[in-house]
Amino acid sequence: MKDEMNMAYANTSTTVAPRTSGLMARMIEAVAARKVYRTTLTELQALDNRDLADLGISRSMIKSIAYEAAYGK
Repeated sequence: MKDEMNMAYANTSTTVAPRTSGLMARMIEAVAARKVYRTTLTELQALDNRDLADLGISRSMIKSIAYEAAYGK
């Protein structure tokens, strides 16, 4: 007669996966927001003073405008 062995194991994939996917989603959103910030900042900094004045933007406002574009208020 052969004894049957039953092994117990924990299946953590169901508890880890939602947390991991949520973390990945937040990371992807953060990277996308950072890209919007850098792109907006670079494009506004490339404008000359006259173009900025036409838009009603001073150079001191560029970082805050880029931040608002990426992350909201």
